[in-house]
Amino acid sequence: MEQLEFFSIPSPCIGVCTANSKGYCKGCLRSREERLYWLKMNDAQKQQVLRLVGLRRQKIQRLAWEQGQARVELSEQMGFEF
Repeated sequence: MEQLEFFSIPSPCIGVCTANSKGYCKGCLRSREERLYWLKMNDAQKQQVLRLVGLRRQKIQRLAWEQGQARVELSEQMGFEF
């Protein structure tokens, strides 16, 4: 049985809106397509995008930890290309 969603899923945009060389936003970590089609996505698709964003954030933080940085600002992304 599918769980009912009573509230729309908000965009993860934080207003940075700068893309890296691969097209991923340095602020919200979404791809060009994910940003472009966000308003046309259904809730399941949006949840999938948010899951991917979480994985990207974890990857950046793990790489920062491995490089000895206590914390990295996501807008910097250590030059990381997804």
